[in-house]
Amino acid sequence: MRWGPGLLLFFDESGDTGMKFGKGSSDHFIVAAVVFRDREEANRCDRIIGDLRQDLGITRNRGEFHFAKVDDGIRIQFFEAIASVEFLYSAFVLNKRNVTGPGFRDKASCYKYPTRLLLENLAPRLNNATIVLDKCGNRTFCDQLRRYLKQHGTTAGGENTIRKIKQQNSHANNLIQLADMVCGAVARCYSTNRRDKLRYRQLIRHNELQVRVWPDPPQT
Repeated sequence: MRWGPGLLLFFDESGDTGMKFGKGSSDHFIVAAVVFRDREEANRCDRIIGDLRQDLGITRNRGEFHFAKVDDGIRIQFFEAIASVEFLYSAFVLNKRNVTGPGFRDKASCYKYPTRLLLENLAPRLNNATIVLDKCGNRTFCDQLRRYLKQHGTTAGGENTIRKIKQQNSHANNLIQLADMVCGAVARCYSTNRRDKLRYRQLIRHNELQVRVWPDPPQT
């Protein structure tokens, strides 16, 4: 079922596209999209995050909520603060250790493939959506996302799924920061050495539309 017009989507990614496992490369590359079907609800979330920043007196990192740069206590307070907000998120997790084929040795492929499949999962529901990217984020990721949207911006019936793509600085946009925090919570689930790897995703489980992992781990 397609959602109504006026959707807002905020994208972020976590991990890297390197294949030097054990030498700094992440095992997974994750792309996540946060979706607001109601702009008033998006505005309410914006205010909640702004008020939380003020209450916590956060001034480091330009006052930005960044999953990798805040401590556990702030992460929990963040997700508890936005618990009543109506939004959905979808994510695609590329299990890099299990991919095969020379194409995945090309970093661009590691951006394109999860981005394409995430958008394919969302496209049947989209209707003249606005997508917002982090202007200071990974340039290759943004380029790959823009290219895919230009190629696949309409459905087979000719309906527009995307109305606009724009970029804003994450430190000035609370909802890009929300996408970062959500993507970080999903990514933490795939950090095998973390005791708290499920904690943050459980706090946003009611917002989860889909998290797809590809390829599946080999059967033992």
